[in-house]
Amino acid sequence: MTLEPGAQGASPDATPSDAMARIIDAALARHDGWLPFDQFMALALYAPGAGYYAHGSRKFGHLPGSGSDFVTAPELSELFGQTLAVQVQEALAHSGTDEVWEFGAGSGALAAQLLGALGDGLRRYTIVDLSGALRERQRERLAAWGEKVRWVSELPQRIEGVVVGNEVLDAMPVKLLHRVRGVWHERGVVRPVGAADLAWEDRPTDLRPPLEIDGPQDYLTEIHPQARAWVATLAERLARGAAFLIDYGFPEAEYYHPQRHMGTVMCHQAHQSDSNPLVAVGDKDITAHVDFTGIALAAQDAGLAVLGYTSQARFLFNCGLGPRLDAATLAERTLAARLVHEHEMGELFKVLGLAAGEPWEPIGFSHGDRSHTL
Repeated sequence: MTLEPGAQGASPDATPSDAMARIIDAALARHDGWLPFDQFMALALYAPGAGYYAHGSRKFGHLPGSGSDFVTAPELSELFGQTLAVQVQEALAHSGTDEVWEFGAGSGALAAQLLGALGDGLRRYTIVDLSGALRERQRERLAAWGEKVRWVSELPQRIEGVVVGNEVLDAMPVKLLHRVRGVWHERGVVRPVGAADLAWEDRPTDLRPPLEIDGPQDYLTEIHPQARAWVATLAERLARGAAFLIDYGFPEAEYYHPQRHMGTVMCHQAHQSDSNPLVAVGDKDITAHVDFTGIALAAQDAGLAVLGYTSQARFLFNCGLGPRLDAATLAERTLAARLVHEHEMGELFKVLGLAAGEPWEPIGFSHGDRSHTL
């Protein structure tokens, strides 16, 4: 992810919110007062020292009282990473590789679970993370594994191994498209003259969603050029191995359903959700659901094979979560159940498997593969 030139970080005496206001205003000035939403989102999340993922606030945790904003699957239960490790181990063996690459490792919880489960057979665990603040937390959490773990800030030219990305794609900036009375516009951000608050402004555009949206209704949605470009780059550089991307989202036909007319952009702060990214900029997470069809097509166009696509619940059960639940304590089972319950993470979250070279049949997609819906 690249920030535009001139995106400066916070001064030592500024709070993240103060610095963010100055960063946004400077970007608006460079763009004649109108900033496309994807550029705004990139600054809000990643501007050095002020973006949500660039400052030191705690992001991940179970309860608001911890100072956290949301919980991810590996934070919820160690069984997530331990079960995912079954698929990772199979992919390492199939590809003849011995390195895991994790993108956006968050608190380091998933890395710790995979490192513990994979043991001595894993030579190296490489974390690719843009956030310096999160990298420091990861180093503390993963210190026990010493030099087996390393950090890089960008994709290398060549990757051999198994790539893991849990809730990475949803944090990639998206473009907002708004159809008003039959005319498509791109939505951007402005600060009206004399106003303290940011506001929306739509401008006519030639951009379109990948599908025609049936009906005459006004329609707000997203397109994902950055996520598609990221997976295409990954495909070009994955010389040998596989990738497993886990996130919330839909196939194309569901994503651009006529009834989904308000889009999927959501914000998260103190375990509460809202749909207004123009408030508390830099202090809360901004996400959008994943168009898994677009990601799969971008991967295929760049040379990867689709190994499978299914719900998180089905994937975890295919990888042996059931016996692990049977052996767990009641408290552990209660938390882990949220990984697979349909009204929690089980159905909304999906897993997409990709591979360099000839496709094979991974255990995670052995039952309930939904690749035909992409």
